[in-house]
Amino acid sequence: MAGVSADRLIPPAFVFLWSTGFVTARLVAGHSEPFTFLIWRFAIAGLVLAVVAGFAGVRWPRGRLALATPMFAGVLIHGTYLGAVFWSVSQGLPAGVSALIASLQPILAATLAQPLLGERVSPRRWGGIAAAATGALLVISPKLGLAGEGAIPPLPAAICGLGTISLTFGTLFQKRFGGSLDTRVGTALQYAGACLVLLPFALALEHGRIDPIPQVIFGLAWSIFGMSIAAILMLLHMIRKGAVAAVSSLFFLVPALSSMMAYAMFGETLSLVQIVGLALAIIGVSVASRG
Repeated sequence: MAGVSADRLIPPAFVFLWSTGFVTARLVAGHSEPFTFLIWRFAIAGLVLAVVAGFAGVRWPRGRLALATPMFAGVLIHGTYLGAVFWSVSQGLPAGVSALIASLQPILAATLAQPLLGERVSPRRWGGIAAAATGALLVISPKLGLAGEGAIPPLPAAICGLGTISLTFGTLFQKRFGGSLDTRVGTALQYAGACLVLLPFALALEHGRIDPIPQVIFGLAWSIFGMSIAAILMLLHMIRKGAVAAVSSLFFLVPALSSMMAYAMFGETLSLVQIVGLALAIIGVSVASRG
């Protein structure tokens, strides 16, 4: 019974933690370089998980393929996806818009789940996905501008979109090939892969800048323990136990919650349309993730 209760608590906790990622990207933008920030984040989180796994006596995989599989998942889920999001936000893409682009991931996941995993997406689930997508669009719609101050920079938006595609394939890859490995060891190896893919970009495009000011230190600590450890372990647990389309539908709640956090932290207001969208997204996710 306790296990069932814990499983019920994981999805809302995950949505809350994942939503903070876009706010954190805005919080540290301008005070740290995106790839440098993420390398520090992944390296420390991976080291913490490796130490925890060591104390727990967990066996590490042996052989090149066994090591390369979680590292490749990390390239897709962490390195490419978060690298694209943080770089896009640092180049002027609003955090809410980046959250909206990322919320398209469930549609991609549901579309690809059947041909790649043999996972049937029911009409009910498709209906929930459609309702949640509409709600997410309503939440973020006041921030979509065509010109002037509210304009969306096209290149960062495109890069963020590519990151979302990477997250989708990473989720499917993890479901297909990463289920048997201990999550602590597997996630540590994923972060090693993420660091490897981001390191060339950091060396070529950045100067290793990360300002030691309170908001950056807090953002880094929260990213490590709240996002890269707690949220990711929750995500991998849900992927292992549930249908990819159902798990991915949770991402539709992220733009709504991110907008609410932006209101609390940065004074951004929520209109009636956004409130309606929030309610619709919650209903859609409830329908799509049932069972």
